[in-house]
Amino acid sequence: EKERAKAAVKKKKDPSAIKEREVPQHPSCLFFQYNTQLGPPYHILVDTNFINFSIKAKLDLVQSMMDCLYAKCIPCITDCVMGEIEKLGQKYRVALRIAKDPRFERLPCMHKGTYADDCLVQRVTQHKCYIVATVDKELKRRIRKIPGVPIMYISRHRYNIERMPDDYGAPRF
Repeated sequence: EKERAKAAVKKKKDPSAIKEREVPQHPSCLFFQYNTQLGPPYHILVDTNFINFSIKAKLDLVQSMMDCLYAKCIPCITDCVMGEIEKLGQKYRVALRIAKDPRFERLPCMHKGTYADDCLVQRVTQHKCYIVATVDKELKRRIRKIPGVPIMYISRHRYNIERMPDDYGAPRF
């Protein structure tokens, strides 16, 4: 026991030694705090509940996105989100019909499982060129941790965008 105490005392830090610290590396596409890969036409990853809440608020997805961003928008749906809508059954057939709209871009998934939230988080972590459209609080919390990814949400029967640079012309409320 005494030897251990002596070994601990001997390992005092040298003040002249070079201090190492680990700084998290951010992708080069993030120039300061703005994402340079993000620009019109905007690719918007749509979540299942965003489609359902848009139907409840009687909003046309593509038109409302264009009204929000003042630019051309391409809504993208992953296979996981499509599978999630199909699993919801007959009650959500309108959401399924909207998701199969030809204006929507289908993104194939290469991973196992059909958990849409993990799929969306993984996709925006790899490619910073998407805006994520969701109403889910948990998914929003996870995406806020990823730098350079704006979030689209529904409030007061219209779409709003969160964390979008002022340069891109998104409205500020």
